[in-house]
Amino acid sequence: MAAARAAARQVRSFTSGRSALAHLDADAASVLIAASDVALIVDREGIVRDLALGAGDPTLGALDGWLGRRWADTAGEDSRGKVELLLRDVAATGQSPRRHVNHVTPDGHDLPMAWTAVRLGTEGLLVAIGRDLRALAQLQQRLVETQQALERDYWKLRHVETRYRLLFQLSGEAVLVVDATTRRVVDANSAAAALCGVPAERLVGRAFPPEALAASARALDELLVATRLEGRAEEVAITLADGEPVHATASCFRQDAQTLYLLRLTRPARGEPASVGDRPATLDLLARAPDAFVVTALDGEVLTANQAFVDLIQKGEVAQVVGHSLGQWIGRPGADLAVLLNMLKKHGVLRLVNTGARGEHGAVTEVEVSAVWAPEAKPPSIAFLIRDVSRRVGGGVQGSRDLTRAVEQLTTLVGRVSLPELLRETVELVERHFIEAALELTQDNRTAAAEVLGLSRQSLYLKLRRHRLLTPDGESESPPTTPAS
Repeated sequence: MAAARAAARQVRSFTSGRSALAHLDADAASVLIAASDVALIVDREGIVRDLALGAGDPTLGALDGWLGRRWADTAGEDSRGKVELLLRDVAATGQSPRRHVNHVTPDGHDLPMAWTAVRLGTEGLLVAIGRDLRALAQLQQRLVETQQALERDYWKLRHVETRYRLLFQLSGEAVLVVDATTRRVVDANSAAAALCGVPAERLVGRAFPPEALAASARALDELLVATRLEGRAEEVAITLADGEPVHATASCFRQDAQTLYLLRLTRPARGEPASVGDRPATLDLLARAPDAFVVTALDGEVLTANQAFVDLIQKGEVAQVVGHSLGQWIGRPGADLAVLLNMLKKHGVLRLVNTGARGEHGAVTEVEVSAVWAPEAKPPSIAFLIRDVSRRVGGGVQGSRDLTRAVEQLTTLVGRVSLPELLRETVELVERHFIEAALELTQDNRTAAAEVLGLSRQSLYLKLRRHRLLTPDGESESPPTTPAS
């Protein structure tokens, strides 16, 4: 009983109802209190006559307000019936099974409790012992959230797989996935099946190369070996069994602890030389360059690009970027490209400008941009060399709206651009940045944004037009007539 007395010093004892426990000694009452989070003395009318707290959460001290109230009134509307049922069980049998009851604390928070109750003697009083279930409820909530996250991830993977299968089967290029260890075909699309002259389901599982490519088995073997050693090999020209020329490229990747080859087979277009070596060497090298290379018109519209640029912006084919503005993927929309074009027009060349490349699926990559202005070319054009420097940067990828980084980019132009022009570019950049931040803070409420910035609505509309930040709806709106600040 010494341990019980020590525990009693750490808990709150019964105050007014000790007479109701006359048939229990002090040690038994202390053990009863210490074994629970909350202990109640309730009379036959269901009124809480006394209350004691165990050594649990000190926030339970707010339950002192239960004294003198009906026990059922302390529960939420959905749990009052459980309290009444518990009282009836004790009146009928002298004890009740454990029941979970959701209470409402005086400060309005939910308090889940597990209660058991026992009748005390013949006075009609009962003692209720409660356990705080908030920790259990939090664990259950975390379990539910984890299950929902797993479910979302599962469906996300299913959707990605569906898109992959759709693109894989609709691709005009013949694509084969080959196991690097067994040299057997793991997967093939319909174009590959048509090229090999067998159904796709019969092609899967066969030894590589299939009969249609047997005449070029040595060239394909050398291509796969070079790909395994270097990660990627040069395109080779091979011949099908019927004598038709085909271009073959391969890449290597890992999946489920397996090394696989992704082999692409393309027929040369009409008028295109069958041999890769017959094409102009410079264009061929630029097409294979590991850094992104883009040629645009003088207004930034893409004329051509290499595969590295297409991969950088998460597109599928070069044709998908031709005719679009480079500003859709490089720098901040409507800002960085305009600055780059302005600098190119005045100085003819840019070197190692830091900015960001935005992929179609949300990926942001730190890049360095070098460019040359060629108005005398036919057609007049700009050549951009874009290099991925995210590994070199090392830190987390910053957003394209990072003001500090943008100002640092302008700093690199010191010595090549006059100070007044640099100041003008910097002021416009900073002004646009803060206007965008105010619109984001006010959820595009322009009246509130004007108040945040200390401007009149008319002044804000003028600045939005100058920076091209008005939506199509905003363009049609008439600006307010209040005087500009």
